[in-house]
Amino acid sequence: MATIFSKIIAGEIPSYKIAENDNFYAFLDIAPLQEGHVLVVPKTEVDKFFDVDDLLLSEWLVFAKPIARAMEKAFPCDRCGISVIGLEVPHAHMHLVPISSSNDINFAKSKLKLSPEQFKEVQQKILAQLDS
Repeated sequence: MATIFSKIIAGEIPSYKIAENDNFYAFLDIAPLQEGHVLVVPKTEVDKFFDVDDLLLSEWLVFAKPIARAMEKAFPCDRCGISVIGLEVPHAHMHLVPISSSNDINFAKSKLKLSPEQFKEVQQKILAQLDS
């Protein structure tokens, strides 16, 4: 059975897409820790991060790098944090989050609730920096 991420990649569930190539899909997290919180997932369903093929695993960071840089330009933060937890969805994924402190990437804290308009604005901020 396809994971929710596979359904998002296939376009069966809408998303706020940030970037895509043959192997990866990046989109805004709908329960973000911070504005600009992005999920980056491989198109191939693999449950655990370290079960991902070695070549794909290395390509993953290269794919995420320009997104992280765009996020750092788009939002007031000290850096783009990265987290791999993988308990929520059985499909390997990484979280990219604009952070200024370690608490900014604390998954135990309350998530932001954004309107569709706010998500579109966040998406456009990242895309504008990604294109520049």
